Amino acid sequence: MTMTPEEQKTREDLAACYRLAALHRFTDLIYTHITARIPGSEDHFLINPYGWRWEEITASSLVKIDTQGNKVDGSPHRVNPAGFTIHSAVHMNRHDAAWIMHTHTRAGVAVSCMEEGLLPLNQISLQFHNRTAYHDFEGIALDLAERERIVADFGDHPVMVLRNHGLIATGRSAAEMFSNMFYLERSCEIQVAATSSGRPLRMVDEEIASHVHGQYAQMLEGDGDLQLEWNAHLRSIEGLGTDYRS
Repeated sequence: MTMTPEEQKTREDLAACYRLAALHRFTDLIYTHITARIPGSEDHFLINPYGWRWEEITASSLVKIDTQGNKVDGSPHRVNPAGFTIHSAVHMNRHDAAWIMHTHTRAGVAVSCMEEGLLPLNQISLQFHNRTAYHDFEGIALDLAERERIVADFGDHPVMVLRNHGLIATGRSAAEMFSNMFYLERSCEIQVAATSSGRPLRMVDEEIASHVHGQYAQMLEGDGDLQLEWNAHLRSIEGLGTDYRS
């Protein structure tokens, strides 16, 4: 394929995200998706070929689609248009959400089933204090009309808990999106472990929670730490091979 260097870089980073998600067991076999807007385009995106395990995905196997989930690059691979319903809703209405990841992990779905949602239980979860959106379950995301309600509920938050369903994380870059999902998932894992202990839970009070949220925001200014984190993630999969770039 003939493409810009920017698209090739996006393809490599997105393939890396799929490999990383597989490494950390964020997958749901062939279901759920990670998508990225192609730089310089408002209505073209990259998505995984339907039916492929995330461990198998490479830069060249990713499929270019439009806002309706239709293929626009002549790829021989299938796509799952229904799986793009949630992603397209956010991509089309949030310029900052160039990268979107949706998961059905055990811990993420467990927290999505809890009435309280994500609790202010620990330092890790506090980076999402007042930054987590919620959307009520409406069934399998096949109805395009649901997109408006998803967007309204999401607002400008970086992450969302889909009630009784799973998690969504967004970002301006692969690094930001993957960091958001990595620590949102970790927060859910800790919450499930803590609530399963049978012991009384100690919540962080609102004043401290807001303070820690501000500390996280200050730490992430300039994206320097995010880039260091992303480089470390890449080293973790490059130790297993670099074929994802092909």
